[in-house]
Amino acid sequence: MNLTEAQAQFIQTWGTLGSNWGINRTMSQVHALLLLSSEPLSTDSIMQDLQISRGNSNMNVRALMDWGLVSKVLKPGDRKEYFIAEKQISKVAKQIAAERRKRELQPVLQTLAQIKQVDDGSVEADAFRHLVEELEDFTERVDRTLDKFIRSDENWFYKQLMTLL
Repeated sequence: MNLTEAQAQFIQTWGTLGSNWGINRTMSQVHALLLLSSEPLSTDSIMQDLQISRGNSNMNVRALMDWGLVSKVLKPGDRKEYFIAEKQISKVAKQIAAERRKRELQPVLQTLAQIKQVDDGSVEADAFRHLVEELEDFTERVDRTLDKFIRSDENWFYKQLMTLL
């Protein structure tokens, strides 16, 4: 397999992985392309390399910037916008974890805190509240673990992972 084939396979695989995590496949492919690129890429380059429309390219680059995974780079004398991805994978993983925590886990915690207030004196309400409290406890533990991961250095994470294995 040559380098071009390997890179194309990486982009496709990263796209599939992202879609399995609930992220748009094209967004993941744009991210993979920017991860692989040694130079910042313009929207035109992204469009050409991935065979996607300008709107799709722009929308996904903006989403990646919102996630904190991609930055805009300006080249002197050039009016085009260029984009580059964070290359350090531990930083990428932490940023993805932080965004997923903010977008997914914290809203669940807010909802659980609200719905556990149910109290009409019935056995069903007590059982429901108990279930919600258990789920809230578990979710809070996951949230604290993610918070530690996000704030940790790389060595702490690998040490903890090896402890689990």
